[in-house]
Amino acid sequence: MEKTQLRQLGIERLKKLAEHKKKKQQKEEVIRELFFSSRLWKEARVIGLVRSTSFEFDTAPIVARALKEKKVVVIPKSLPAKQLAFYEVDEQTSYRTTNFGVEEPISNSYVTKDEIDLLLVPGIVFSSKGYRIGFGGGFYDRYLSDFEGKTCSLVFSEQLNDDWEPFTFDQPVARIYTDQVKDVAAYE
Repeated sequence: MEKTQLRQLGIERLKKLAEHKKKKQQKEEVIRELFFSSRLWKEARVIGLVRSTSFEFDTAPIVARALKEKKVVVIPKSLPAKQLAFYEVDEQTSYRTTNFGVEEPISNSYVTKDEIDLLLVPGIVFSSKGYRIGFGGGFYDRYLSDFEGKTCSLVFSEQLNDDWEPFTFDQPVARIYTDQVKDVAAYE
């Protein structure tokens, strides 16, 4: 199946899961528990992640816990030429919604790539090897091409699919946390 079709199918699955709020929340709790007990979480001081949309994995509890634990939280802004830049946020940060429906911080506290310890990479479809299909802009593949920190993704089992081949420029994440632990082994 082509990436475009898989992306559309993945979005449909995520939206269908979001209609079942209790089921989605239960899955998120399982995944967060795995993530919060991981070495990646415990060792990370600066964590990069997106503010999720309503049908994606809810990142708000992760931001709240990170700030409570005195970790630095950085959220991306999209730049020209499909680039990303991450900015430090806190409880008082305001956000603006982009044309893509993504909330970006109104912040001037730029954080360089080498300062980020752990990057939670979003996506729509994930292979068991850590490759992902995102929304199609290639922003994260560009960012990850020379990123030296650790990477992971928080993934519903509905997003797992090995029936596709990544492109040569696709950048895998190092670790996937999912609600069906047996589906994806650690490959850190």
